[in-house]
Amino acid sequence: MAPERRLLPLLGGGRAHVTCRYRCGDQCSQHPPNTTDNPTFGQALNQALSRRGLLKAGAVASAALAVPALASREAAADLDFSAPGLDFEPIRPNTEDAVVIPEGFQQQVVIRWGDPILPGAPEFDFDAQTPEAQEGQFGYNNDFCALLPLPDGRRLMINNHEYVTEEFVFRGYDADNPTEQQARISWAAHGLSVVVLDDKKPVIDPLNRRITLTTPFELRGPAAGSEFLKTPADPTGTRSLGTMNNCSGGVTPWGTILSGEENFHQYFAHADSVTEPATRERLARYGIEGAETDRKWERFDSRWDLSQQVNEPNRFGWIVEVDPHDPTSTPVKHTALGRFKHEGANIRVLDDGRVAAYMGDDEKFEYLYRFVSDGTVKPGGSGLARRHNMALLDSGTLYVATFTGDSPGEIDGSGTLPADGEFDGAGAWIPLAHNDTSFVEGMSAEEVYVFTRLAADKAGATKMDRPEDVQPHPTTGRVYAALTNNSDRGTDGHAPADEPNPRNSNKHGQVLELDDDPAGTRFSWRLLLVCGDPADPSTYFAGYDKSQVSPITCPDNVAFDSRGNLWITTDSSDALGFNDGLYAVPLEGPERGHVKAFLSVPRGAEACGPVIEDDLVLISAQHPGEVDGANADNPASHWPDGGTTQPRPSVVAIWR
Repeated sequence: MAPERRLLPLLGGGRAHVTCRYRCGDQCSQHPPNTTDNPTFGQALNQALSRRGLLKAGAVASAALAVPALASREAAADLDFSAPGLDFEPIRPNTEDAVVIPEGFQQQVVIRWGDPILPGAPEFDFDAQTPEAQEGQFGYNNDFCALLPLPDGRRLMINNHEYVTEEFVFRGYDADNPTEQQARISWAAHGLSVVVLDDKKPVIDPLNRRITLTTPFELRGPAAGSEFLKTPADPTGTRSLGTMNNCSGGVTPWGTILSGEENFHQYFAHADSVTEPATRERLARYGIEGAETDRKWERFDSRWDLSQQVNEPNRFGWIVEVDPHDPTSTPVKHTALGRFKHEGANIRVLDDGRVAAYMGDDEKFEYLYRFVSDGTVKPGGSGLARRHNMALLDSGTLYVATFTGDSPGEIDGSGTLPADGEFDGAGAWIPLAHNDTSFVEGMSAEEVYVFTRLAADKAGATKMDRPEDVQPHPTTGRVYAALTNNSDRGTDGHAPADEPNPRNSNKHGQVLELDDDPAGTRFSWRLLLVCGDPADPSTYFAGYDKSQVSPITCPDNVAFDSRGNLWITTDSSDALGFNDGLYAVPLEGPERGHVKAFLSVPRGAEACGPVIEDDLVLISAQHPGEVDGANADNPASHWPDGGTTQPRPSVVAIWR
């Protein structure tokens, strides 16, 4: 018998403006930089592609460690009926200042912002921060998280540090007059951390590493050395300093980390001083406009001032690869994977040993991308094999996706399900460039790689609702993409709803499922979820009984468990008004579409970077306490340490 439905209270509220301001320069409240029409390819493809032409998936190599069956089968009898691996009682929506987990599970904080990870780094002191201390401490606003095994049974944990919210980092912060010391602390708090864990506890170890906004990087691939990448500090166009706004990422089959540089646009000042028309167009297409920036770093380093270094923004917006096993290695920015606001990249291995990387450009009306390598994977875990395999992402073909639906005339923006019972259709990958060869009329290969958004516009790519994490399933090979939201969809002057993006003023987002053959250029697709309040007729849960599912909004990151279930973290914005969290949903069998809320993160926080294993879940609680009206002088959260402490972004472990 089906479990009795519990009516879940939906609360008022949404993502704080302060988070939007510091994370992405409040891009969602501004006019989207994609002003193209892109009408032609989709219309042509609707006739050229077969709706039911599902393509056989190629062989898949898992890009992560074993992933979860969280609860024991013995415990299932005491819980509601669930798909294998998902036998837990879903939590209720809430606004608690805590990580809320199901009954029968435990949790502990693994690491907090400011915890020392390098030898000699001091213990964290909120009121005595220095750039030197932060360079040896765990960075701010941890997002993507990965675990890798070490031979001695310990683990390597790798984390992105997306951005810094200075109002919550410094007491008495004056946004009009930040100090150079504050700017340098922020530079040190960006980037990545590599930390050895011993039974869920961080230890000081020679493998530990901090990568910041001043760490040297190598620019590699077909655009390396381009005139568009050269600066006074690097006249070769092959070396850059630092990485920032690192959002999601992936673990490669060869044991390295891919990290996506996302909202880099907000850090560069004085775009209004640029007069050359083509350069102004290129900057505007990435949202780089205006005079002073919010953080005003341009006062302390000319690299952030476009009136002095107009090419510096072109050195951000890449997929970064880090070898966490070698703390002396130079991280790489792969130009062959294109430059846009990367959420992340995830790898699938083809039957012939080549690799495909799937990527999303996280902004309204941007696109889905795929890269397919020329070379093939070398097996083995040696440093030599890793160096060979890291070069795979420097030579290959970059594609952008175009979609068509199979229910023409039925999509009116209301989210009403088509008569065939699914939002589905076909699509194709349009080649943009292969190494030194451009497939885009009027653009050189270097221009395609450095200004990929403009190339995708010309190719007629399909505008999507903020494509974020895109990952291939480790066994079926199907590709899952989180489309977070798009409040401008179908509004005046913007693209109307279509079948893959079926709702106007889309506040809640959807999850896309592709059957893709990486060796070819065609795919079929369907929507797995159309998110929101299950009582809303515009929502869809793969045909599952909506009275039995947890409400979910704004899907962001995705992961998989060892039973093949999909796990989703959320990043809500003006949505259902309760705390973000981690959700699980079966992909096969009668429970397909049965969304269950596994945990929620504290008030004001975003749930990020899930690691899902059979006996362990890691969740990154980013920007806890970031609500409007709060700051370091008036904190709205005291998580994770309680009392009167300041909120600190942290990684949390959960287990039964």
